[in-house]
Formats: sequence, structure tokens, C-alpha cells
Amino acid sequence: MSTFQAPKGTYDLTPPDSAKFLAVREAIAAPLRDSGYGYIETPGFEDVELFARGVGESTDIVTKEMYTLTTKGGSQLALRPEGTASVLRAALEANLHKAGNLPVKLWYSGSYYRYERPQKGRYRHFSQVGAEAIGTEDPVLDAELIILADQAYRSLGLRQFRILLNSLGDKECRPVYREALQTFLRDLDLDEETRRRIEINPLRVLDDKRADVQKQLTDAPKLRDYLCDACRAYHEEVRALLTAAGVLFEDDEKLVRGLDYYTRTTFEFVHDGLGAQSAVGGGGRYDGLSEMIGGPALPSVGWALGVDRTVLALEAEGIELDLPVTTSVYAVPLGEEARRVLFGVVTELRRAGIAADFAFGGRGLKGAMKSANRSGARYTLVAGERDLAEGVVQLKDMESGEQGAVPLAEVAAELTKRLG
Repeated sequence: MSTFQAPKGTYDLTPPDSAKFLAVREAIAAPLRDSGYGYIETPGFEDVELFARGVGESTDIVTKEMYTLTTKGGSQLALRPEGTASVLRAALEANLHKAGNLPVKLWYSGSYYRYERPQKGRYRHFSQVGAEAIGTEDPVLDAELIILADQAYRSLGLRQFRILLNSLGDKECRPVYREALQTFLRDLDLDEETRRRIEINPLRVLDDKRADVQKQLTDAPKLRDYLCDACRAYHEEVRALLTAAGVLFEDDEKLVRGLDYYTRTTFEFVHDGLGAQSAVGGGGRYDGLSEMIGGPALPSVGWALGVDRTVLALEAEGIELDLPVTTSVYAVPLGEEARRVLFGVVTELRRAGIAADFAFGGRGLKGAMKSANRSGARYTLVAGERDLAEGVVQLKDMESGEQGAVPLAEVAAELTKRLG
């Protein structure tokens, strides 16, 4: 056993399970690529202030969960706890918004880090695929992103997830609601930390998961009663577009999500088969974030879907993904000359787009055939001195057990035909 282990709250992805994670990432990314979203990749760490300003200084993410470090030069950096602020920073730095084609539509995939109490579905290192549409205020864009996430989940076979939807208003109507909510919350029996949050961002109190807090929030003012006409019309348009597209959703007036930058549309994907960590993804509109981090006004919307939680959701529904085979052909050489010849054949097969592997290490026939079985290969190529003298190799169908000689020069063509 190794002297070292993965840090607490993290996980390694190893075959064969890693294939499921790759398939989930691909399924989430596929509808985005088909809808005009280009790939973006950002550093794993950023200036601490990027997240303090964007995510919010009162959030648990910033106050309790960020991994921070001081460089030798004295800079304060943080491992990225989420993707939106980093992506928006990169888009602004590259002046993508000045290219004249708004919205700037981007998707990304990567690892994120939060110092949390480890439990199933909640890790200190986790993987997400996200999408951001930057620079346009349009309910059609909000609806598009929700529909694309729904499409991705359904392409994986998931059915037992729900979409929660809410509107958080904007800079016109939210301050009025904020004041009403603060007045209500100040009269409740809350701990000092929660009372501090009331003054900084009272909407975050609505997101408190503790039962004793939620019980006191039963009669809290409802944001929907404070929405201005513009926000109400915007939200109704998003709802109508989702309904017309056949995407089911549930209105959830307490849904605020855990980041301060959201405005208007906010949504969450939940899967009831995951227990306490039921959220598999979510997002919303963040019209003021660009200005918070020093950029121009760029109304934007986006989401992030958890890869690890999506895998757990698949397991909860008993869904087995149709994963691509890692090896279609396995070559077993008998003797040094056969090793050289069959390795050349394997190289030719790979260049022809056929997944092929090789019995390395000079093992005997019995051990090599066991490896061929374990590889899951459909066909095995076996060749010894006599075969090479006759200019053939033995081609074995691992499903039927049938075996026959194939001319060495025709192996690639024969396997291409058989594998379709």
C-alpha cells in the first residue's frame, strides 16, 4: 500500500469508473456545443478578491469554505470554489464582449474546491460542467440554458429529477423586499452569525437548511409580492417558454441559491434519490456581476452541473450507461518475431481508428488470453512462427469462440468490416 492517500474529502477517478464521469461530462457538453457555446478554460486559482466581490463576502463559500494561500510574492490567491466568476473574469480580460457578437456563449469543465464537512455527494474537490451566456438580457436565453441542462440529463436517461424555479428581482425591486425581509428577520430567535447575515444579505437566511430556522420562516415576506412589473413580466416569459418546450418545473419562492450575484431568474436541479445532498446542479441570471468585478454592465446567465452528483443520480436510478469499448482488438504474439509483426499490426489498426491493445511483457499464451478476456476485446489476434511463415494471423471472435486464419495483409480491412 502507498505511503500517501488522497486528501480527506477528495476522490480519485480510476478505470473503469472514470469512464462514467467522462461520459457524463460529454453528455452535458454535447447540447452546449450544438447551441453555439465555445469551450473556455481558466486557472485553478484566482485572486481572492474575485470571489469575495463576486460570490459575496457574507456567503459560507467565502467566509468558511475557500482554500486560500499567500504566494512568495505576497499575493492572496484562492483555489476556485465555483466557475462563473473565473469565466467572466477571463471573458472580460480577453475582451470577448467587444467582438460584436453578444451574447458571448461559453462552456467549461473542471475541478473546484471548498473546505466542507465531507459526506456522500459533498466533497472538498468536485467536478462540474458549466455554461455562461454573457452580455444579453433576454428571457429566451434563460430558458435556453435550462432546456439544454434538461436535455443533457434526459440524454443520460435520468428522469427522477426536478427543476425548481424562482425570481430574485433586480436592483429596482429587491431593495424594497430586502428591507421588508430584514424587518421580519430581526424579530426571530436566531444566532449571532445569522443575525450578522441579516444585515449583509438577508436573502441568504432563506437558504438556511436548519429545521429550527426554516420553521420560523413560515410567515416570511414573499419575494413574488415585491417584484416590479418588469421582473414579473420577465419571469412569466421564462415560465411560458419552458412550458412551451415541454420542460416541467416547480415554482419555489424560497430558492435563493448560495451566491450573492444572482438576479431575476434562479433555478436548481434536484434529485430526490440523493438524500441531503439533493442538488445536482443549478444557476441563474447575474446581471450585476461584471460591474462587481470591475467590468462594464453585461447582463448574463449561466449554470453549473455537478458531475459527481450526476453519477450518483444515475446510480440512484439504476441507470447503466452505454459506454464505448476501450479495446476492440487484443493482439497476442508468440515469439519475438511475432511481437514485432503484431505490434506493427496494432499500430496500423489504431491509425485506422480501431481500439487495439497488445499483450506486453512476453507472457505465455494462457496468461495473455486471460488479459485479452479482461480487456473486453471482441476479437483477439494470435500469431506464432508457423503463422508468420504462412503469412497469416489467427483471428478469434471472443463472443462466439470461432477462430480462423486471416492473411496478414488483410487484417485491418477484415476487422474494419467486422467491427462496422
